[in-house]
Amino acid sequence: MLNKELVIIKERASKEFSEQIDEFNQYKNRPESDGPLNTKDFLLENVPLFLSSIEKINKVYNYRWWMISKHLKEYDDPFDQKKYWVVTEFFGVKPWASLSGAITCPAGHQFYDVRWLRDPKFLTGYADYYMRGSASKLPQRENANFLTYLSRPESHHFSSWMIDGVESFLKVHPNKRWLKDILPHLEQHQAVWDSLFTVKNPAAKTNGMYKILDLYDGMEFSLSAVLGLIESKGPYDIYTKDTWKEYYLGWGTTANATKIPHAEKYSNAFRRGYPDFYLVRPSVNAYGYANLKSLENLYIIDSNRSKSHHYASRAAAILQQTLHVLWNKEDAFFNTLSAGDNVYGIQDFEARVRESVGYTPWYFNMIPKEESEKFSSAWELFSSEKGFNNRKGMTTAERQHPYYNEQAYAWNGRGWPFQNSIVFKGYANYLRNYKKNISEEDKAVLHEQINKLTDLHGSKEPNIGEWYIPSDGETFGGEKDYFHSTYPDIIIEDLLGFKASLDNTFSLQPLLVEGKWDYVYLGNLRYHDRDIDILWKNGRTAIWVDNKLKKISKKQKIKVQLH
Repeated sequence: MLNKELVIIKERASKEFSEQIDEFNQYKNRPESDGPLNTKDFLLENVPLFLSSIEKINKVYNYRWWMISKHLKEYDDPFDQKKYWVVTEFFGVKPWASLSGAITCPAGHQFYDVRWLRDPKFLTGYADYYMRGSASKLPQRENANFLTYLSRPESHHFSSWMIDGVESFLKVHPNKRWLKDILPHLEQHQAVWDSLFTVKNPAAKTNGMYKILDLYDGMEFSLSAVLGLIESKGPYDIYTKDTWKEYYLGWGTTANATKIPHAEKYSNAFRRGYPDFYLVRPSVNAYGYANLKSLENLYIIDSNRSKSHHYASRAAAILQQTLHVLWNKEDAFFNTLSAGDNVYGIQDFEARVRESVGYTPWYFNMIPKEESEKFSSAWELFSSEKGFNNRKGMTTAERQHPYYNEQAYAWNGRGWPFQNSIVFKGYANYLRNYKKNISEEDKAVLHEQINKLTDLHGSKEPNIGEWYIPSDGETFGGEKDYFHSTYPDIIIEDLLGFKASLDNTFSLQPLLVEGKWDYVYLGNLRYHDRDIDILWKNGRTAIWVDNKLKKISKKQKIKVQLH
């Protein structure tokens, strides 16, 4: 009976996906695909099928895969005469991109989404390009968007958690031979981060931690930077509580700083009006931890105990610094400090504003379980109207802060899907890995936020853009079909709880709200060279491996051993 039900629902899911691909292809005024794979045959052969009782989520899930296929690009690298599959963010080749058109900023998100495709060649190619291809060697070209004096490779133009992304990919598509070959290049990638983006002032509270400019953390203007600039003297005394919006509210305002005497007197403190002011943020330090932790895990797979221990020690050190330096007990949140070796501007200044980047440690499960209660109160703001919850979506800064502003093209209030992807996974990890008991109310918070994000895609012709207005926005603004965030991974891992593993197992722990879902099907999923199908219905989960019924369970958490 169950096998027959699987055949029926799989056919329904495939038929609906096929019909919707035809619909998506009819949309007007959409960017042309960056590559050759935006075809029905490719999508039906490679995408994990999804079908549920919530039609709008089905459609957006299918749309996002159609959108992703537009960003899979084969790049002929003129520097080493090799071909690489890369994943683009914007369409075309932007001035701030690598020469292939790929951009490091969303690469972590791209690894998490694209890993679920059945064909692993796209991410092996993408990792090869950034870790040992020309992007790891060519300096990021200076242009009107460079806005920093720090020369660095294309692979390090923006912060990222790409090494963690490689591990997340290998959990779905293990490949020990390829891993052994690329591991030294992953190490070198991290070594560049360590040499360029760590605080080097032995007397500083933030010594040894990772630092970044707002812009190169992918978040051009933040309130934590604003508060630090206001406290700074010398070249940055132009920033006050009354004037900061003139100079640091969004694109266009930085040009105002070029017109004042400070820009000439302190020429190196500004780059075309953008302050050379580094921050020690929860985001970039969590990325650093994640990359180091992945090197530890990957060297275990490679049977190199010495290197695994080395990276375990380094990951533990940055973890402790993040917990002790960035956590503010009074604010019950991970805050941002200014870098302790800033040449210009205040050093080691803590910005007392809660920003959504403060949830990044949970994305990587950094919180020690024995200390989890100490940090758990941070999540009260996720669903609070004083915090990050607004009518149409999640905000990027707490609404109760006096400088909150969702109208500026900035990250000081306005919603960005990039951050939704970080925070949703962080919250899902918090529920599964830290809460003793998960209530229906806990699940409802995630359900509501996913619903809001889904609604922002639009009811007629789904689209994903750069940003949205959390209070009253009806849809996304900016670039269309924009690959800067996740959605398939939100459904597969965060909501349905499909947890991939480096060993030959996977676990399943759905966060489905009782009464909201009649059924959920996920199938055609290629995992460890096996085909997985899952059907959740009436509180019961059925799992097939290679079309054979493997397990039926009503347990909240299920572990499946493939062999």
